[in-house]
Amino acid sequence: MHPTRRHFLKSASTFAALPMFANSAHAQTVKPASSSPLPRLTGSPVLDSLPPVIEHSRDVHTNVDKVREVAGWMAYEELPMPDYQLPFGIGQGSADETMDFVMTADCVDTAFTDFTTHTKFQVDYAGRHWSDSDALFACMKRAMDNGIPILDGKFLAQVTRPELERIFAGNIELPMLDEKMEVWHQVGSVLAAKYQGRFHNFIRSCPPRLYDNGSGLIERLTKEFPRFNDVSQYDGHTIKFYKLPQLGVWFVYSMLRKSGQFAIEDIDKMTAFADYIVPVGLRLMGITSYSEKLENAINSYAMIPRDSAWEVEIRAHCIYATALLREEINKKRAPENKILIPQIDARFWIPYHTTSWPHHLTKTIMY
Repeated sequence: MHPTRRHFLKSASTFAALPMFANSAHAQTVKPASSSPLPRLTGSPVLDSLPPVIEHSRDVHTNVDKVREVAGWMAYEELPMPDYQLPFGIGQGSADETMDFVMTADCVDTAFTDFTTHTKFQVDYAGRHWSDSDALFACMKRAMDNGIPILDGKFLAQVTRPELERIFAGNIELPMLDEKMEVWHQVGSVLAAKYQGRFHNFIRSCPPRLYDNGSGLIERLTKEFPRFNDVSQYDGHTIKFYKLPQLGVWFVYSMLRKSGQFAIEDIDKMTAFADYIVPVGLRLMGITSYSEKLENAINSYAMIPRDSAWEVEIRAHCIYATALLREEINKKRAPENKILIPQIDARFWIPYHTTSWPHHLTKTIMY
């Protein structure tokens, strides 16, 4: 059986489930901001951009005391580094194909649930049933089986809506299909014009760093491909999230690091991938708390606009709280067992990505 992203994540660790849910009922009531001061966290452009939100939030708060309490038991979980492999045999023996597939999929790895019906995108392929991002992978592999050059920038730059409808044929139309077509048009045009149509040529043209005075992988992804420039304004300040560029690089790194085919010298600058799911886990553990008005909006499935103060605060505190939790956990672990923030991200995403607890709804191509 081919491993999928979800199977990979679910098998990544054995979790202490009881502490996770012990505070669920308590977390349902909004708590005031922690009495402990909010430490300033630095170390990456993403973290460096957060203080204007974290220190002046009106509707979302991080409880520092609860972070330390959770770290007191989570530090003793395994929290392993992933050894991710793409499903369906994609990229086996080819680092170039791995980079091409991951990054091409990463461009459109968003919005798999219909915003009106709340139905998830699903597809049958290779004798199995696949859902949301796994279904995206399956559709792309099905296209490759049919000879469609879906990893080629020249094809992506000119793909039509009818072609995408056939490529992503499933139980429902892939949500935000028009927006995803525009993303592939933009990305494909850059790849075709500058990198012989392939993401691996772009990656290999970058130094082995996320940030390098404007030349690092994340810096160039956000500069050369606008779809990756995941930033928002908050009270006149630019807040950086960089969810998808970080996620794509993290998956490539996770797959190729052991073979020595892809190294990142400053991988410790990676942050959480601020999305819909991780904030739910933080909320239910009592690490973050929401105002009554925001809580009611989420619980009633109200749409929260992209770049609104609510959305920015939810995402900023997701990144901040996971970074702070990593700091507290690492204080309790031996040097050889210290963890990276994406390991914390996975620790929340795994048990909560199928939860029935409502998450915020924002129509966006950024996550």
